[in-house]
Amino acid sequence: MEQKVEIDGKPRKLRKRGIKRLETLLDATARLLETRLDDNISLAEIAAEADIPLASVYHFLPNRNAAFVMLAERYNTEMSRRVTDEIIPLPKKWQDILAFRQQQGALYLNSNPAAQRLFLGAGVSVEVRNTDLNGNAALAKSYACLFGSYFEIETSEFLENLMATSIALMDGIWALSYSRHGKITDEFVAESTLACTAYLRCYLPEFLPKRREQGP
Repeated sequence: MEQKVEIDGKPRKLRKRGIKRLETLLDATARLLETRLDDNISLAEIAAEADIPLASVYHFLPNRNAAFVMLAERYNTEMSRRVTDEIIPLPKKWQDILAFRQQQGALYLNSNPAAQRLFLGAGVSVEVRNTDLNGNAALAKSYACLFGSYFEIETSEFLENLMATSIALMDGIWALSYSRHGKITDEFVAESTLACTAYLRCYLPEFLPKRREQGP
């Protein structure tokens, strides 16, 4: 059975064994990003870390940047999935969704140093940055759906755009925290929540009616 994947912007079909090897390479890339402080990680080093011959690696990844992009996409997929998880206890107001999800997002990134480096570090490539922006667009849709699942609000393109801007605000504040402290501190999570709440208050009413059946 084959699975479609996109590698370096090109669609590919990989069998189960190929998918497993690709995941092994991405895991190796993540480990190197976590342990290496420099920006000179090579495809040969990724191959060695994964214990896969370099000649075989070229079948999956043409260069190291392709590995970084695919790893960023994997993190984006996981973060979008986590956003739609049920919130317990149920939020009483929309501001509670922001506060809870930003706390959970910071915990996830702090526990995944490779993701922090890819999304918040200063030395990322244009391709990785574009992957981050595309991921934020998907994340904005997930946030809009989340708001609509708990409160009476239309999950429109307008709401998605609001969420996208609030995510950009959050990212900027978290990047500042990462550059200063090497992680997202509780203080900066509080600041990002405050900034995003203040921005959304310019467009959303202070209180939204709750849905009768709340939750995803």
